Amino acid sequence: MADHILTSSSDERKTPLLPLHQPPQSLLHPFRSLLTLKNLFIVSGPLSCMVIFFFLDLGGRTSSRNMLAVLSWVFLWWITEAVPMAVTSMSPLFLFPLFGLASSNDVAKSYMDDIIALVLGSFMLVLAVEHYNIHRRLALNITSLFCGDPLNPPLLLLGICGTTAFVSMWMHNTAAAVMMMPVATGILQRLPDGDSAHPDVKRFCKAVVLGVIYSATIGGMSTLTGTGVNLILVGMWESYFPQEEQISFSSWFFFGFPLALLIFFTLWGILCLLYCSKNSGKALSAYLDRNHLRRELELLGPMAFAEKMVLIIFSLLVVLWMTRRLTNDVPGWGALFHGRAGDGTVSVLMATLLFIIPNKKNQGEMLMNWNKCKKLPWNIILLLGAGFAIADGVRTSGLTEVISSNLDFLRAAPYLAIAPLACVISATITEFTSNNATTTLVLPLLIELAEPMKVHPLLLMVPGAIGAQFAFLLPTSTPSNVVGFTTGHIRIKDMISAGAPLKVAGIAALSLLMPTLGSFVFKTNKQA
Repeated sequence: MADHILTSSSDERKTPLLPLHQPPQSLLHPFRSLLTLKNLFIVSGPLSCMVIFFFLDLGGRTSSRNMLAVLSWVFLWWITEAVPMAVTSMSPLFLFPLFGLASSNDVAKSYMDDIIALVLGSFMLVLAVEHYNIHRRLALNITSLFCGDPLNPPLLLLGICGTTAFVSMWMHNTAAAVMMMPVATGILQRLPDGDSAHPDVKRFCKAVVLGVIYSATIGGMSTLTGTGVNLILVGMWESYFPQEEQISFSSWFFFGFPLALLIFFTLWGILCLLYCSKNSGKALSAYLDRNHLRRELELLGPMAFAEKMVLIIFSLLVVLWMTRRLTNDVPGWGALFHGRAGDGTVSVLMATLLFIIPNKKNQGEMLMNWNKCKKLPWNIILLLGAGFAIADGVRTSGLTEVISSNLDFLRAAPYLAIAPLACVISATITEFTSNNATTTLVLPLLIELAEPMKVHPLLLMVPGAIGAQFAFLLPTSTPSNVVGFTTGHIRIKDMISAGAPLKVAGIAALSLLMPTLGSFVFKTNKQA
């Protein structure tokens, strides 16, 4: 009995009848969880769309107003990343029909054409290259070749940058940067880090990281498959001017490669000037030599059958791309199919071979299977489709006419100033939004300006597209910049000090080549 009383009184002491203190909850408490920056970004898209739809008057141009409203929604979500980029890229599929801009069937066609097929096939081949470590073998071979004996830092830097640029010619900039950065940082890991490191060593590390991210961008300029921007340009040219001669892989290469080569050697010169001193070779030679690179290469062993087959397929694809259409006198193999086969045709054909040819490692196993393709960058593919859909919408809605009427000052520009002006406009916008988004926004405006200026549209479109790739100043300008920034070797001021002169040099190189080589390759002397 006593025990029961003691237990009861003990329980009473442990559990008070009333709470001692409980602050009153605010009436706004349930809403505070909703008032986050992420949710504000999500609301900003539809809100801006509704404001334009209900309150903006474009002189009775209903379709143009609706297109501008949709653009504000899509671009705000792209810029703020309120929802994943791939989800935003699918929004034209429901926004265009709801706002009366196009039927759902017409919009969906923008998401799968020959250019998208080209990208799909190329990405599958890139995944095969990654899977069999071919990129690492290539990087070690070229880097050991350029290392020098005794160590020559500018030559080694040239080898690393040159390898990255070459890899980036055949795959997306970001993929090239992601693949090459571990190779570059693997070399830098041999060097001392922190306060104990020699200043020349620290500067060389900055040069290597900057060289990789900028070379990935520059290499991508030289081919159609190197970056989504070039593909958007080709897609818009085909959409706006279907009666004109289309831009093939080979025709772009004849212009893009010399341009990329000029900018690349300018980059190398800038990095050597800023970060490679006369004594850097002595500071680095104690930690880095050609023998180390050769040992890493030996660890990979001889090339297996699978690696050789992937290289053969990749090389055959490049040859087919280059020879589909050559000149007016020498039509290329595409003439055998009466122009029905495109670059996407051979891209998917070569990718299909990866699933047919055995790898000779395991019985019944092919070079690739679909499980290995789960890393396909669908976000890039959907982004390209959205870009093509928006370009069609801007054209058919008449929005380009409305916006271009406010750019009258460009119509009085001298002929030789046209390319630099178009390039500067894109190069400025691209620092604050993605390269693809900049291209999608700027190219339709430049196309609309070409007619009143009495110039060939490509004289504006090509500089506009190339300028959109000059994202050299900020880490957030392009994903490949982020790849380099996360290594910890560079800061924003390093990017500005190397990126600013590189941007100026790029604009100068384009201003030189577009009226000369560009007029020969793209036949810009006549108006489309």
